[in-house]
Amino acid sequence: MTTMFKENPPLSQFRVVQTSDLEEAQEAVAGIYLPHDLRFEDQRTPNMSLNAVEGNRFTLGYLSYGTSARLIMPATHDSYHANLTIAGNTFGNRQDGDRAITESGQSGLILSPEQTNTVRWTPEAEQLILKIPSARLQSHLSDLIGNKVDTVIDFDFSLDLSTPAGASFLASVKFMAQELERPNGLSSMPLAIDQLESFIMSQLLTASRHPYMDELLKPAEHVRSGRLKPVLDYIEMNIDEPLTPDELARAGGMSIRTLHSAFQRTFEISPMAYVRRMRLDRVRTDLIADNNNAEARVTDVAMKWGFFHLSRFAQQYKQRFGESPSETVRRHSS
Repeated sequence: MTTMFKENPPLSQFRVVQTSDLEEAQEAVAGIYLPHDLRFEDQRTPNMSLNAVEGNRFTLGYLSYGTSARLIMPATHDSYHANLTIAGNTFGNRQDGDRAITESGQSGLILSPEQTNTVRWTPEAEQLILKIPSARLQSHLSDLIGNKVDTVIDFDFSLDLSTPAGASFLASVKFMAQELERPNGLSSMPLAIDQLESFIMSQLLTASRHPYMDELLKPAEHVRSGRLKPVLDYIEMNIDEPLTPDELARAGGMSIRTLHSAFQRTFEISPMAYVRRMRLDRVRTDLIADNNNAEARVTDVAMKWGFFHLSRFAQQYKQRFGESPSETVRRHSS
């Protein structure tokens, strides 16, 4: 059956399926997200579209059905789902009796790993959906608050995207979807995309309501600058690895918020800005040590140290050293 589909939906380069067949639609969504029962509830020809990309920390996808649809989703036990409505409406019911209505750009749902959820879609409904492994999100929250979280986070069913925190979360998810498709965008910068994924998980935890919210938002613990030594040593030993804030916080035995606070007081920059500064120093050392074939050398060294966006790298290099990488090579050529 031939069906017309929306032009250029988010993540079109990561198409999983476009179909009007119920079984094919159900199988595709089950493969990416979770097993479920799917029913189309009116006579309109379905216009289902699913695009998705799996990152290091979570799966990001776009889903629409183009008809009235009902999904009954049993508890997954291993993942959270954040459903962000970007067009139309959905109507959700949770096993515990909680209900929620989502509206385009204003609200979404968080599906708990421990609850059966039923969601009805209007024909116009479109969503960006995050699937985050339970252990991954709970570990990230543990790093943020500095205390172990080993039980399911009891999120409110409804997610308010109209608040400043909610709007910022939605904007970041949209930004990631756009960047993944942009030539020379985030998909070509593994270090940057890993940091953005971590940031988006932090935003989800601050945009939604859950029992850890007060602990998450309380002022960061004040620590002496000496407590940063294990973190600085860890950075030095692993500077060529894709370091992340949560990893650095664990190395220092502190929460991510405390880590950021300590770096701001000590160095007046964020932990990841400090890491970038150290990598720029390594680039300069390598360029001075071996300056044969200058242009190719600059590119190779930059990429070796995790700088994949070369124009941005050149700006950051000049800001730190007062000259371009090629000028460094020329000044130290034999």
